[in-house]
Amino acid sequence: MTKLRIAIVGAGPAGIYAADILLKAERKFDVSIDLFDRLPAPYGLVRYGVAPDHPRIKGIINALREVLDRGDIRVFGNVDFGTDISLDDLKRHYHAVIFATGAVRDAPLNIPGIDLEGSYGAADFVSWFDGHPDVPREWPLTAKSVAVIGNGNVALDVSRMLSKHADDLLSTEIPQNVYEGLKTSPVTDVHVFGRRGPAQVKFTPLELRELGELNDVDMVLHDEDFDYDEASKTAIASNKQVMVIDKILQKWRERPIGNASRRLHLHFYARPLEVVGDEDGRVAAFRYERTRPDAEGGVVGTGEIREVPIQAIYRAVGYFGSPLDGIPFDKKHGVIPNREGVALQKGSNDVVPGVYATGWIKRGPVGLIGHTKSDAMETIRHVINGEGSWWNPEFPSEQSVLDLLDSRGIRYTDLDGWHNLDQHEVALGEPHGRARVKVVPRDEMIAISRAEFPVA
Repeated sequence: MTKLRIAIVGAGPAGIYAADILLKAERKFDVSIDLFDRLPAPYGLVRYGVAPDHPRIKGIINALREVLDRGDIRVFGNVDFGTDISLDDLKRHYHAVIFATGAVRDAPLNIPGIDLEGSYGAADFVSWFDGHPDVPREWPLTAKSVAVIGNGNVALDVSRMLSKHADDLLSTEIPQNVYEGLKTSPVTDVHVFGRRGPAQVKFTPLELRELGELNDVDMVLHDEDFDYDEASKTAIASNKQVMVIDKILQKWRERPIGNASRRLHLHFYARPLEVVGDEDGRVAAFRYERTRPDAEGGVVGTGEIREVPIQAIYRAVGYFGSPLDGIPFDKKHGVIPNREGVALQKGSNDVVPGVYATGWIKRGPVGLIGHTKSDAMETIRHVINGEGSWWNPEFPSEQSVLDLLDSRGIRYTDLDGWHNLDQHEVALGEPHGRARVKVVPRDEMIAISRAEFPVA
């Protein structure tokens, strides 16, 4: 074999790191990598899953861009696996495929009323404010009082974006339609609910600290949530991250309340019971049970039921993977069944020939960027060793893939196209002193990338 042809589906951090690690690994063969993504632009959740007021994310994108700009990885954007190309297509053109499609759906919250009008998934809202091309341009921001369910970083992102004044986002890459939507929001109160206590939250200190830096937003905490049990005291004393989180929250408890036009309420020990609707089928209140520590780091119900009037609710209880055409899928965990990244037949230890996984579609939506790198290293080790038995493609030449996409009339974008779009977005931001202004409509992204003018 003169050259190993590898397809990677998903051009986010997981896919790009897998490509980089494979190219840098010691091996006895040449390798050629094609990176496919259903979106016209690369970087996945780094571009479309992180709030625009996180400047540190730019550093991650710069690192990913350095990998792509070396020129030894081909990028095909606007190509959807299962629609534009199939598993059989990949088998005819590659020796193996690595799926790095992540987890982009909201995990379910199975309580009565969760499907009422005014109830939303956090992932959908994040996609909207990040300018994802496949979501509506407008978002129904009509509620004065809003609930956010969850105690992870996504819950904080959603809460911050709902609470923050739109003008304070003008220095970011926020799309114009998002700015205009947030500008008209009448919100005055955002309530964040977590099932456990302050010492058991899942968000990071940095995310939490940013929440307290909002302009014209009062932080509202409740003394009853800080009567710590011994397990919480031990967690604070033994875990530096928990200690920092506690210090931040304690400082917020000392702040005066009442001068701001908006308030952000943090409610702990609150187990979701029901979203209460009005006679028109719209969200009217959030009902929950007050919990208490169980002395082992968990909680138990107290039987005390409380209710907070709201007009909208966002569930931020986690992301969930999506099934892929022709690939085994674990519906319970939202992942491809695998052993260290080698895909397995569902319900058995039998290997799926030529199919691998990395990132969240491999291990679920947990961990940060560092985990994604180590995750990819584990998978790539098995790819190099051939565990999972490579395919024997009929058309392994690099040109054959171009011919296939062209024959189907697929308006794919490449790395030069991303540079075109990147430069266009930066130019849109320059007159306003902004790093960039994202282009949102898919057709416009494609036209700019492919230099098809005039732009639709």
